[in-house]
Amino acid sequence: MLQNAWIIPFFPLIAFIVLLLFGKVLKPYAPYVGMVALGFSFVASVVVLVERMGTETFGAAVEWITIGESTVTMGFEVTPLNAMMLFVVTSVSFLVHVFSKQYMREDDRIHVFYAYLGLFSFSMLGLVLAPNILQLFIFWELVGLCSFLLVGFWYFKPEAAAAAKKAFLVTRIGDVGLLIGLILLFNATGSFEYGAAFEAINNGQVSSGLVTAIALCIFLGAVGKSAQFPLHVWLPDAMEGPTPVSALIHAATMVAAGVYLVAVMYPVFQSSGTALTVVAYTGAVTAIFAASIALVNTDIKRILAYSTVSQLGLMMLALGTAGYVAGLFHLMTHAFFKGLLFLAAGSVIYALHHRQNINEMGGIWRNMKVTSVTFLIGALALAGVFPLAGFWSKEGVLAAVWSHGDPVLLSIMIITSFLTAFYMFRLFFKVFLGQFRGDPEVSHPRENTKWMTVPLVTLAALAVVAGVVNSPLSGYALEGFLVEGLTLGDQAHGGIGLAALSLFLSGAGILLAWVKYGRSQAVGTEHSKGFIKTLLVNKYYMDELYEAVVVTPVLALSRVLQRFDRFAVDGTVNVVARSLRSVGKAAGKQHNGQMQTYGLVTIVGSIAILVVAFMVRGYFG
Repeated sequence: MLQNAWIIPFFPLIAFIVLLLFGKVLKPYAPYVGMVALGFSFVASVVVLVERMGTETFGAAVEWITIGESTVTMGFEVTPLNAMMLFVVTSVSFLVHVFSKQYMREDDRIHVFYAYLGLFSFSMLGLVLAPNILQLFIFWELVGLCSFLLVGFWYFKPEAAAAAKKAFLVTRIGDVGLLIGLILLFNATGSFEYGAAFEAINNGQVSSGLVTAIALCIFLGAVGKSAQFPLHVWLPDAMEGPTPVSALIHAATMVAAGVYLVAVMYPVFQSSGTALTVVAYTGAVTAIFAASIALVNTDIKRILAYSTVSQLGLMMLALGTAGYVAGLFHLMTHAFFKGLLFLAAGSVIYALHHRQNINEMGGIWRNMKVTSVTFLIGALALAGVFPLAGFWSKEGVLAAVWSHGDPVLLSIMIITSFLTAFYMFRLFFKVFLGQFRGDPEVSHPRENTKWMTVPLVTLAALAVVAGVVNSPLSGYALEGFLVEGLTLGDQAHGGIGLAALSLFLSGAGILLAWVKYGRSQAVGTEHSKGFIKTLLVNKYYMDELYEAVVVTPVLALSRVLQRFDRFAVDGTVNVVARSLRSVGKAAGKQHNGQMQTYGLVTIVGSIAILVVAFMVRGYFG
């Protein structure tokens, strides 16, 4: 099957084409078209993953274009890293397709929605299978386009349209960096191919300063796509899209593309200590920054969005501290339990007629047991409670940071772990416990159908068992699989002490949340105010800062240039045009049909020509 792995992205592409051409006719069957396509991709991905565990890397390519002595290829490659990613992307995408069957059933454009999901799945799977950075960049841009389409799916809502534009423009900043990085890489090594480029760098053919520049430019692309500080501002606003979109591309797959990019280009980053330090500190700042905002937010989806930003920061922190396996392991487990949390939140939102304010919820546990239990499992996994998947992956990140020896990074990791447990159980207690505090008309929400609950149960099961694949129980099997063919050095493993510390931080965060929000029936009450809370509620005024520093000056410059274009450029052209038009009208009046006038003009003109000729030749000198 490895030699046919290229077909995995083409199943959702076929679904996209079918729904694009015949969507209106197939509208009632659009969910089934999407589910069948992703079902085939998922089965094929499982087969590829199993086969890859027992064989070598397989790749195939064809010549695309030739640049001088360099040939650019297009093809696919199955490595341990992308075999794992194929499974993650197709499994979560398939479950989101199933969940959306009920969530989007009342939308008249459901066929368009499933077409967009198919295009996104094709783009993400193509990105994962790319054997070189140029092909990755092509699919990288397609993924960005799909994000724009899906975030702005409800384009008639001004907030959704603005969020889509914001996501597209902010991520373009990072994409420019990635484009510069791949151009520099090609100029320095003569190839876009991963293997050839890495070999050239390892052989010392590229100066250390240029390697650092290449790595930092590539990392800028990851900062944009994975919503790292300071380009994180687009992701929370992207929650204006349908909740299944949030679960798929803004929690589990697309935003993980930045982490995947750093991982697939890791030999470049390994060659630059400066680049790894930048990656580590960017991830650390992002992690604690976003976690602190999640402490006070009241929108259920935005809390999870800031949680996603924070966890992506932890993945970058792990990669920056030589925790290659830890970062990728957390990427995998996070895809499962964060996808679960978003879909469970979507189940609540759907039952409450699309209300999202957690202060207007409460008491959900009594009427929606499956949603409540699965959300609790996801929250426990995210908090890092033993023996769920999040415990093993977070402990791996903690071990990587601990072994790195930087006290600042370790302190940020510890604080973030505590805050994560606190804000997640603040959310859980306010939504699922206490008395209902919202609209009396929906005070008795009912559990949703199996189209919604089966994906929740499936993801909950994965959130429980997925951690075993890189735990002492399996002999760190995932690590052995992922490090194949790489020169990484020993990967850090936590002992009993770090495990105890991790559990203590989780327990302390959950306990504090229980004391503040869980004990009382009035779990929706939050009275504290002050400078810090105001700062957090306003998200550190980052949007206002961008508005003042970037948006306002750019708009002002645009207005100046617009006026210059209108009055200077267009004005000059218009003056010349009017002058020529006036001359033409004046000359036209001389054509009056009188022969004597024509003769006079001819004679006068001839005399004038003769006079000029004589003057030029000097006859009058």
